[in-house]
Amino acid sequence: MKIQAREDATFGATVTGVRLAGLSPSEWNRLYQAWLDHALLIFPGQHLSNAEQIAFARRFGPIERIGGGEIVAISNVTSGGKVRAYEPAEWDDMMKVIVGNMAWHADSTYMPVMAKGAVFSGEVVPPERGETSFADMRAAYDALDEATRALVHQRSAHHSLRYSQSKLGHVHQEGSAYLGYGMTEEGAPLRPLVKVHPETGRKSLLIGRHAHAIPGMSDQDSERFLEGLVEWACQPPRIVTHRWSAGDVVLWDNRCLLHRAMPWDMAQPRVMWHSRLRGDELSEAALSARK
Repeated sequence: MKIQAREDATFGATVTGVRLAGLSPSEWNRLYQAWLDHALLIFPGQHLSNAEQIAFARRFGPIERIGGGEIVAISNVTSGGKVRAYEPAEWDDMMKVIVGNMAWHADSTYMPVMAKGAVFSGEVVPPERGETSFADMRAAYDALDEATRALVHQRSAHHSLRYSQSKLGHVHQEGSAYLGYGMTEEGAPLRPLVKVHPETGRKSLLIGRHAHAIPGMSDQDSERFLEGLVEWACQPPRIVTHRWSAGDVVLWDNRCLLHRAMPWDMAQPRVMWHSRLRGDELSEAALSARK
């Protein structure tokens, strides 16, 4: 097994010479430590079945069940095999979620317990574009000026999928093409802007598209501050963009990275498979929720 760290970014590594479907105990231990060290691991050409992906994800602990399952398709293709309508005026709610995910975010920050990571694989990828980008919030925290660092330590933000999706006209309702995960949450959990990683002890910024309504700030000032922080944080050398080939698998640490899908010609199919790693009920729990 070869673990090649990125030289052009503050995080990330490519792993070759190993089969995720048949890891030995020593390989697993080495991979787990590499995940903590690099936060993002890319495994080219694995071609995992859904069952194999679930089995690999389970090695990290319980899987966050989305729509009742341990793996979910993130896809612009319907169950009948048709590409969803891709003109904005014709988007269904599933397309609105796909487009929403093109903004920087961390997974499940809008739930009472946020995810600790994810296993993501590509089955059908467009011939051009459609990458996934990641951003290192540990390095972003380390690069803060003293005044901003002091400020973020004093602040928290509410997180809500309803809030972030409302910007695209997505309202949860019966008959929605989206499973409803997160959209059924009426509360908006409060989370500190600085998160301490429970295993490494490193501090990182916890921001992204779901964050809003910082207590003690007006909605306008909060929006301006959070958007500016994301724009500043998600810059080289703190970003890695993965160009997908069919069969690739990516593993990331949701506790210290943001990610986003990159645009592509949505007339082209894109079928990805997502298994979300459930967070620890103590270290990933929100401070509170508001209604």
